[in-house]
Amino acid sequence: MKMMKYYLAFLLAFTLQHVVAQETVSDEEIKKYAVLMDSINDMKSTLMESISEMVKNNEAVTAARYNELSKIISDDAKLAEAKATPEEIAAIKSIIQFKDEQTAKIQETFKTMATEYVGGTTYNKVKKAISEDPSVKERYEQMMAEMNKEQDS
Repeated sequence: MKMMKYYLAFLLAFTLQHVVAQETVSDEEIKKYAVLMDSINDMKSTLMESISEMVKNNEAVTAARYNELSKIISDDAKLAEAKATPEEIAAIKSIIQFKDEQTAKIQETFKTMATEYVGGTTYNKVKKAISEDPSVKERYEQMMAEMNKEQDS
């Protein structure tokens, strides 16, 4: 019985320590994180639309052929096997180069916003809280939904 009391005391102390150790996340911190993520999601969406338009309007390669060849573009043997033309290869490489350049810009914007707008410590705190605390995740999702609703209006 005495051992059970020690175990319960230890369990209670450990639980309280964990609760106290969790940092609270303010609405303002979540809002900044949400603005960052919304901005990056918009940039990714715009990039995907641009790539889709580039493929759709490309005379050298059809969308189906792009999807087929883009997976093997760095394998000359498979390209030869697929009978890829030099025009198709050039078109796909051009689209991939555009995608890579724009992706790098998105990544740079993400880093800049995360450190300068949100703050590195706050970014990490909110990201961790969203993954570990359902109530923070819910608050974040509500803010994202509100921002999306405002954009659609």
